[in-house]
Amino acid sequence: MVDLKNQEKTGFSDVLRAARLSIAPMMDWTDRHCRYLHRLMSRQALLYTEMVTAPAIIHGDRDRLLGFDRAEQPVALQLGGSDPAQLAAAARFAQDFGYAEVNLNCGCPSDRVQSGFFGAVLMENAPLVADCVAAMQDAVTLPVTVKCRIGVDDQDPQQVLPDFLSRVSAAGVERFTIHARKAWLQGLSPKENRDIPPLDYDLVLQMKGLFPHLHLSVNGGINTLDEAEDCLSKGMDGVMIGRAAYHTPSDILLEADARIFGTPSARTAEDVVELMLPYIAAHIAQGGKLNQVTRHMLGLFQGRPGARAWRRYLSENAHREGAGPAVLEQALRLVETRAA
Repeated sequence: MVDLKNQEKTGFSDVLRAARLSIAPMMDWTDRHCRYLHRLMSRQALLYTEMVTAPAIIHGDRDRLLGFDRAEQPVALQLGGSDPAQLAAAARFAQDFGYAEVNLNCGCPSDRVQSGFFGAVLMENAPLVADCVAAMQDAVTLPVTVKCRIGVDDQDPQQVLPDFLSRVSAAGVERFTIHARKAWLQGLSPKENRDIPPLDYDLVLQMKGLFPHLHLSVNGGINTLDEAEDCLSKGMDGVMIGRAAYHTPSDILLEADARIFGTPSARTAEDVVELMLPYIAAHIAQGGKLNQVTRHMLGLFQGRPGARAWRRYLSENAHREGAGPAVLEQALRLVETRAA
């Protein structure tokens, strides 16, 4: 059980600082193995879980859904749902498990979240979102935050987004992450919703001017630390990076602490591989499979000599029966050989 009194003193300020750069919640990607890897690469960035629905937490295997390694901290749990009582109950479990933050998903555009009335469809019902976050805040001392879009379908973002922020912040939320695209719930797939609707960073920046008391992070289409630094220099409080941090983690995370937080890190991608070996050995000893971890490591050497050999060797061998840390060590030798 987490020490709530101590968390009230130190947790929010730590999370607030970490939110200067966060790694987006990504379904099927940001599981506990991915987050452990990312934490070895950045000691500072805020990490997010995959979205977990409130009913799943209430009725499901909470150890499997919510368990994480303390080394991942600061890590936030993203919840999906639209029932205030269920979300409050799920938030209490998040607090019991020791998460540093609980985040309500108001941005995912998939068919699944529409049918369950959560995710981006909640942009159409700001009063309900306000009721949800109010119930969550009454239930926990953790920071309760919201990730949203600038609007959905035929909504006018210039009107909808400030109204949404005003109503939800009035319920007590002080931190929002805004994906700078509309979500088209009719006509576009979830993948297309990540790329086709145009980005409107200027609108998100306008929100910082309208709501200077809120901590606002921008998300969507940010692929480099140069772009992240540009957003911060223009006045945003934080930047959230998604796919780029997953596919090219060394480019984003190995330099993030120095460039975004001013705390140098001397680790290399090779160092990270070595540090993953005992974690992988423990995972396998507990009945896990090597490829459950290494699938998140395929892009570790992207852009470097030997990157293709690294990916190929892991892809061809990590799933084999009895595969263990030795597979990773051999793949690393291929990278070093090509680099030489």
